[in-house]
Amino acid sequence: MKTILKMLLIFSLIITIGCNENNKKPRIAIAGLAIESSTFSPAKTNEEDFKARVGEDVFTFYPFLSKDSINRNRANWVPTLRGHALPGGIVTKEAYESLVSKTLVMLKNKLPLDGLFFDIHGAMSVEGIDDPEGDFIKRIRKVIGYKTLISTSMDLHGNVSLELAKQTDLITCYRMAPHEDAIESKKRAVENLLERLENGKGKPLYKARIEVPILLPGEKTSTRIEPGKSLYAKVNPITKSPGIIDAGIWLGYPWADEPRNHGVVLVTGDNKKSVSLAAEYIAESFWSVKDSFEFVAPVATLEESLDLAIKSKTSPYIISDMGDNPTAGGAGDVTWTLNELLKRKEFKKSNGPSVIYASIPGPKLVEEAIKLGIGEKVEEFVGAQIDNRYSPPIKIKGEIKSIKYGDKYAQVEVVVKVGSINIIVTKKRKPYHHESDFTELGLNPRNSNILIVKIGYLVPELYEINKGWTMALTPGGVDQDLERLDYKRIKRPMFPLDEFETKPDLRVKFVNVSGEK
Repeated sequence: MKTILKMLLIFSLIITIGCNENNKKPRIAIAGLAIESSTFSPAKTNEEDFKARVGEDVFTFYPFLSKDSINRNRANWVPTLRGHALPGGIVTKEAYESLVSKTLVMLKNKLPLDGLFFDIHGAMSVEGIDDPEGDFIKRIRKVIGYKTLISTSMDLHGNVSLELAKQTDLITCYRMAPHEDAIESKKRAVENLLERLENGKGKPLYKARIEVPILLPGEKTSTRIEPGKSLYAKVNPITKSPGIIDAGIWLGYPWADEPRNHGVVLVTGDNKKSVSLAAEYIAESFWSVKDSFEFVAPVATLEESLDLAIKSKTSPYIISDMGDNPTAGGAGDVTWTLNELLKRKEFKKSNGPSVIYASIPGPKLVEEAIKLGIGEKVEEFVGAQIDNRYSPPIKIKGEIKSIKYGDKYAQVEVVVKVGSINIIVTKKRKPYHHESDFTELGLNPRNSNILIVKIGYLVPELYEINKGWTMALTPGGVDQDLERLDYKRIKRPMFPLDEFETKPDLRVKFVNVSGEK
């Protein structure tokens, strides 16, 4: 009997110790909405496009918070709602209000909170709201208060408005474009938050923000090449300086016409002098190389790009159809490039240079192809259901080569061969990033003479297989020729759109600690 009582006492003690340790852990919520949305596209983004995950499903975004990870065990995590949408058009007010309201209710039900990991992109545009992320975080503060520490993770192509800077405590962004460090950056945001909660230091004493009047596309500021490579290489060493927590360079998003769209440097830390000097050094570095930014690959008209591709002795020759890039906010259904492609005599016969075109939405053709089956001839209109400003819907007639079901973006994909062109037609728009996107459709991009993708700079997988590459200046909602865009509301002057009579003021503007007037 004594032995049993002794064992029960030990068991009770273990549980008590475990509960006490658990109670000491900070309670940290996770929330966020991420999208790049172009105001120069007629497309609209709805709630279902965000494919929001709630509760435990939120952890699937973060491998560094897996059940057996160190960081997962450092806190009591409270995942709420995290939505991520394929870049596109402006978000409807209804969709935004619904997603934000759901998030706020979840946060309210999980109070009190020690911290919040706020995971956003920073380039969301919403009908009737100039600064959605600033509005979102301000509304979050009304629910969770100002004692809760907020750490914000962003894409370097996002916008850091003054409101967002005021309401957050810690903030960081990617340091690579293409974004091969996306998960690493989110992990850094989480670890900065955990460290400040664990060491009791809480909110950084200083946030130094500098607006840099530069607005350039990612295709000119890739960290693969200079000057972006050396510019971003300066960030990490600065964060190791005493008194500095983190630093970032936000390039801003050029395809939205809002006052907050411009470059920003922001540094956080506890040593005022170190934070100030670091911010001004990075801002000056950014401004000093502005004239050196060039496209990451040769740029030409579509006609010139096709001429180069046809003459190329190596393959695949890749052409980026940049103006309608769905990974940057394009509608993805502009038919202008496909129309020009179908006019070329070189591709009229099946034995012409082999081409893969990825891709064009055509739900009617997809439906018809499903009825007919592989090997049959299909004739139907595709494209321009959303963005018909440059070219109307095109009727294509060709052989159905393959049909694939179940893609998370496209839903259904159909390959139709017209002459020597394999056109990928989708039920819904889809970006084509991976070699498997093609091989699963029975297409081999390595063996194709020409691969045309609606994308800007090539993601790593496509970059590695290219044997020639041109970025075509095609029209669309994310036109790379910024001077063709009808900006009305961004701050002026703005490089490269305007001339500067005097150098801009790149001195530090300190942002108050969150909650302070």
